[in-house]
Amino acid sequence: MLVAGVDTSTQATKVLIVDTEDGEVVAAGRALHEVTGAGGARQTDPEVWWEALRLALAECDRGGGVDAISIAGQQHGLVTLDRRGRPLRPAILWNDTRSEAEARELTEALGGGAAWAERVGLVPVPSFTATRWAWLRRHEPDRAAAAEAVRLPHDFLTERLCDRGATDRGDASGTAWWSTRDERYVDEVLDLIRLDRGLLPEVLGPRDAAGDVTPAAARALGLRAGALVGPGTGDNMGAALGLGARPGEPVVSLGTSGTAYAVMEERAVDPSGTVAGFADASGRFLPLTATLNATLAVDRVAAWLGVDRERAAERTTAVVLPYLDGERTPNLPRAAGMIAGLRHATTREEILLAAYEGAAASLIEALDLLADQGSGLDPDAPILLVGGGARGRVWQRTVARLSGRPVEVPDADELVALGAAAQAAACLAGDPPEEVARRWDTRHGITIEPPPERDLETLERIRATREATLPLHEG
Repeated sequence: MLVAGVDTSTQATKVLIVDTEDGEVVAAGRALHEVTGAGGARQTDPEVWWEALRLALAECDRGGGVDAISIAGQQHGLVTLDRRGRPLRPAILWNDTRSEAEARELTEALGGGAAWAERVGLVPVPSFTATRWAWLRRHEPDRAAAAEAVRLPHDFLTERLCDRGATDRGDASGTAWWSTRDERYVDEVLDLIRLDRGLLPEVLGPRDAAGDVTPAAARALGLRAGALVGPGTGDNMGAALGLGARPGEPVVSLGTSGTAYAVMEERAVDPSGTVAGFADASGRFLPLTATLNATLAVDRVAAWLGVDRERAAERTTAVVLPYLDGERTPNLPRAAGMIAGLRHATTREEILLAAYEGAAASLIEALDLLADQGSGLDPDAPILLVGGGARGRVWQRTVARLSGRPVEVPDADELVALGAAAQAAACLAGDPPEEVARRWDTRHGITIEPPPERDLETLERIRATREATLPLHEG
């Protein structure tokens, strides 16, 4: 049997057609998205995602043979629909930072960070969906009032496929209006942001099918009517499934943004908000830290310097805080990038290495925090390094040096789509989706060993520079 796994990310939609027997990818397709906005705004028309899904499936040319499909999507995006399921406005994406004021107000209204972490599982920052609904109600009240449904990006595509408003607990946990403690929507938060529960989708379990592909969706996409539609999930949850990640194994993902997370048996509660206590797509939890600036920021610095990104120096005393799009971790939405510690002898290659270090430091610090919280993070486990930057030698060495852990880089590409495919296969067979991925052996790859001593000096230098320049970032 064949299944389709879909990754609808910020920049593109990727589709993998996978044989359920052995996990072989028999076809793949890709279509780009357009992201618009300036001054903190980041938006995409959701119809772009539907068209990109059509194009990516057409490139595969195997959609008619698919028995099940599942969508893993960029988290936190706000999609507002009219009564016929059409978007009322462009979706507000996860990296839109305009709801900074609303995030602060919501945090205070529920009693502060500790109350949010315990009650909901996270502390509001401008990335989370609840803050942008509050922003929409304040700045575009007519559109908010006209909304007949509120969805996340993966929900929008799932509903188009099977005509059912459904989501999963993993993606729902990134909204700030669904609780990992109570496993349900939080009425107190919905009241604060004036959002009717009736506008929200049903939250499905890890092996619950959302429905079947409708005849209309089948005609539009070249799929078979009646093919099973999985519950879908968020992109980070999809990647964890694609890896078959076991509880306690640290994962660092390097893309346009960066994430650090681990599957856990118990929910995380971090009053500082550095670690967001998400749920995962297997019935467990996925405490996670995300940064806005990773590979794209480093590539930009390399371009400014005129240096190939793989030609970074071995060591540097310079510090680059690459907050080119503001930053989520640390929570500095108005921050800008900066360079410190320059000398006459500083080379371009040293500055480039400092950009890698500055981007990686927040992710490594988050793993340290997770370990300090007694979350069950395995102190000896290698870091699973995934995402577009994972194949970069400088990224590999930097993460190993700053963490003091071995770094494993799987050969498998498109882990988010692969995780969605595993979820689709699990819905067909009734198996745990993470076990499906493990049978497919998605973890095979290379290992980078760390140096004899962990580079704590560099981490401290970056931390000290960030704290000394905090007033500039906040202004």
